[in-house]
Amino acid sequence: MDDNDRMERLRKKANNLPLVPGVYIMHNLAGTIIYIGKAKILKNRVIQYFRSQSRHNDKVRQMVANVNDFEYIICDSEFEALILECSLIKQHTPKYNILLKDDKGYHYIKITRGQWPSLKAVMQMDDKDAEYLGPYNSAYVVRQTVDEACKVFKLPQCQKQFPRDIKPRSRPCLNYYIQNCSAPCGGKISCADYNDSFAQAIDFIKGGAVQSVQELKAKMEAAAENLEFERAAKLRDRINAIEKIKQKQKVITSTYMRQDIIALAMSAEAACFEVFVFINGRLTDREEFVVETVEDATAARAEFIRRYYSMRDNIPPRIAIDGEFEDKQLLEEWLTQKAGRKVSIILPQRGEVEQLVQMCLSNASERLAQRLGQKGSRTAALDELARLLGLTTPPKYIEAYDISNTAGSENVAGMVTFLDGEPFKAGYKLFKIKSFEGQDDLRSMREVLERRFDEYEKNKDSNEGFGRLPDLILLDGGHGQLSAVVPVLKSRGLVIPVFGMVKDSKHKTRAIAADGGDIAIKANRRAYTLVSNIQEEVHRFAIGFHHKRSVKKNLNSELLQIKGIGPKKVSLLMKQFKTMSAIKQANLEELIKVSGLSQADAQNIVEFYKSKMLLR
Repeated sequence: MDDNDRMERLRKKANNLPLVPGVYIMHNLAGTIIYIGKAKILKNRVIQYFRSQSRHNDKVRQMVANVNDFEYIICDSEFEALILECSLIKQHTPKYNILLKDDKGYHYIKITRGQWPSLKAVMQMDDKDAEYLGPYNSAYVVRQTVDEACKVFKLPQCQKQFPRDIKPRSRPCLNYYIQNCSAPCGGKISCADYNDSFAQAIDFIKGGAVQSVQELKAKMEAAAENLEFERAAKLRDRINAIEKIKQKQKVITSTYMRQDIIALAMSAEAACFEVFVFINGRLTDREEFVVETVEDATAARAEFIRRYYSMRDNIPPRIAIDGEFEDKQLLEEWLTQKAGRKVSIILPQRGEVEQLVQMCLSNASERLAQRLGQKGSRTAALDELARLLGLTTPPKYIEAYDISNTAGSENVAGMVTFLDGEPFKAGYKLFKIKSFEGQDDLRSMREVLERRFDEYEKNKDSNEGFGRLPDLILLDGGHGQLSAVVPVLKSRGLVIPVFGMVKDSKHKTRAIAADGGDIAIKANRRAYTLVSNIQEEVHRFAIGFHHKRSVKKNLNSELLQIKGIGPKKVSLLMKQFKTMSAIKQANLEELIKVSGLSQADAQNIVEFYKSKMLLR
């Protein structure tokens, strides 16, 4: 059966679905479940998949291409369908639903035995000769605890084994010099003192900072009374280190005692959900989930909430999220029922919680950047720009345009491209305005975009240079430039977001021009910096080309003042000597050698520049 027959069969089956709430289950040719969804009205939702594929994003098109059949389950309400959908997704983990691995598992602190014991964060108890603290649910907490204990009590965190790797004459690593390690490798601490520090580190882990400080203070006072001033000083330093750790922990706190913070960072290749877990007002855990490309952030956030809390029993009374999402009322009702108490999902706009959301978003952007090999600031800037402009995904490939002329003379345009937030100079293009003479920036901009997309039609199979469509177009200018360009895109059936870049009286980026009016941008620091850089770069590129042509024109016009020298002979001279400076310095013999130039012409040129020198 060919693809048209398959789609026709699925359309007919979908047309016979009832107009009631329910869950639909998509199967591939092998019968494997590849997608599960819920619907308020089954027929209306499912039939959408098998109509025109041009309406779908890439992910949906790919899923539909693999659907061979579907089944459905009728429910009494959309809320009942939501609960059933969550249960079935958790059971089957379909390929085209957001895939989250519940990789929390259990985590342990490993304590090795021997003369020189060590601390490590591990996931398995696989060493019979070691002691383990745990299990703990949070890998973040385990890593943080081990790191803090090692730094406070100056325990080595390297891979060296003692006493095998003790070399008294060797030079310790940097951790020793920044006072994060006692350097047993270099013989800087005795075995007895090391074990004393190690025992205190274990007490710190088991009893916490407060108990450790109390115990260390008692030991410090006893050492001082016994005139063991060196030991007392070391204990004092450990107490100070613990106090610094406590202060550091207070930085990331919340006045709301129990809540989760969720943020989504997106790029063209992937997306990352970050979750901050606050218990008793402190950040106690964080989780990151890198998933495939997200093309609809509102749907993705809703699906993430369903998947994440399907895998969790401990649901907070409040969840703060970074953007709009679908099914708010349904999700709150489901979470409330699951938790056995009221659960609210909020989108904070200001204050402490909004700052925590931004911190969560920055971490998601950094994690995504690490996965994609980009700088976190660029990823965050593109994500912020997409949110500001209402784009479904961050723009990977951006084109920007600017017009430059002097009172209509030497009318030119520059096009610059940015790839992943960085200038992509291989895509830069220059245009000379050809369709008219004089000054008309709007008409010039329209001509440039028409020519650009004419070239796209010729080269679109290559997907390179003009054959590649941008994810976003930015025009140096306001609503006039937009009105000139939008019809060009519509006439070709191209759906590309296009906006203007508006400057203030000091020629700095002020706002972004959109169909509905200006969008303020200065409050969005990352996006503002990115757009400002794009606007400055396209202006530099366009005005540089204009200046170069103006200088060339002025220089050429100087040659035209010489008797017997016309445009053709100017061209011959420039071809031979390359620069005006070389022509000015050429002697009679050199000029005569130019093919097409007479001896009289050469003489006139020499005399022209000699007379100009005398007038100076």
